[in-house]
Amino acid sequence: MHNFLKASTAALALAVAATGANADGHALSGDLRIISDMSNPAPRAVMEGLVADFGAMHPDLNIELDIVDRDGWKTQIRNALSANPPDVVNWYAATRMTPYVDAGLFMDVSDLWAEEHFDALASTKGAMTLDGKQWGVPYTYYQWGIYYRKDIFDELGLSEPTTWEEEKANCQAIIDSGRKCYTIGTKFLWTAGGWFDYINSRTHGYDFHIQLANGEVEWTDDRVKQTFANWRELIDMGAFVEDHQSMSWQESLPALVEGDAAAILKGNFAVAPLRDAGLTDDQLDFYQFPTITEGVAPAEDAPTDTFHIASGAQNVKAAKEFLRFVTSADVQTAINSGDALGQLPVNANASVSDDKFVNEGFDMLSNNASGGIMQFFDRDFPAEMASAGMEGLQEFMVFPDNLDDILARLEDARQRIYK
Repeated sequence: MHNFLKASTAALALAVAATGANADGHALSGDLRIISDMSNPAPRAVMEGLVADFGAMHPDLNIELDIVDRDGWKTQIRNALSANPPDVVNWYAATRMTPYVDAGLFMDVSDLWAEEHFDALASTKGAMTLDGKQWGVPYTYYQWGIYYRKDIFDELGLSEPTTWEEEKANCQAIIDSGRKCYTIGTKFLWTAGGWFDYINSRTHGYDFHIQLANGEVEWTDDRVKQTFANWRELIDMGAFVEDHQSMSWQESLPALVEGDAAAILKGNFAVAPLRDAGLTDDQLDFYQFPTITEGVAPAEDAPTDTFHIASGAQNVKAAKEFLRFVTSADVQTAINSGDALGQLPVNANASVSDDKFVNEGFDMLSNNASGGIMQFFDRDFPAEMASAGMEGLQEFMVFPDNLDDILARLEDARQRIYK
């Protein structure tokens, strides 16, 4: 990782010197403390490479990197920002920033966004803005969709579906062959949120989905019930692997690798471990979640991952320079390449990796996401509502007959949380 970032580091150093953003080049000193949740193997290598190359640019700067478990970080971040805070942390865009902005734990970095360098990030400025100010910077985003075993589809004579009826017909053929349609691990709850995002937005559209996320729609609304009715069609077919509530998403991947399941609804971060497990690009393919309600424009989950400066940062100068570094076109090109994150750069001047899935995602998000861009269930919904909601979604997948009780509890939560 260190090697493939070298060219981008050199280019960035020249660009920074030319613009005067860091005129003396190696003026940074002291300690720069970073906590990152990029704990899966490929992201971890990227993070370690970023730190190594930024450190090479600034030899008088001591960088302390602490990489923590991605799921665990969701419960640790508040304490980390409150007591002896680091300088820089990973987090997420949009609603997920709100608790830490409201608590005064993230630093206002609007001054960075006023720099010409940040004009290339304009597409995500709204997702980084609260109260008219910017509170962090994006470094990657990625598509969600259905990754499937093309060799299994070919064996069964199936084509990529574009409608819900075709999706269900494919699923029945897969079940009839002795396989499950989808693998999923809901042990950490959030994965079920992807299924809800897609079925809800494909049934009723982006605006309705965001209204629900904003607390403007009752969970007992008949339209919400219709979303769950559509979802239940798959559950009642036996479409999902069994005991998914006891597995993480990583633990669910062998079912796809071994051919016991034919597909997974996931973000593009799943490609690297599937390749590492032995699936070739001839075996693995991707399609956009199909239409459910005709005429409803497709909205896509494309979560944006971010860096933030803690309000209690001790080395603000170095922290801001690191944010300039990770948002540069060259660095975003490198870290999002197919042999790194395998995702999409946010900087408009960056290049998209020559990778099958990255290109398919770029084409989908650029040309066929007219409904809107969602940040994902646990980012679009406030944290407390997201937590309650995901518990309900997992329960529904295991005990669909509990739906009325689940929706009643979620409606009680909505009335309490959004008041």
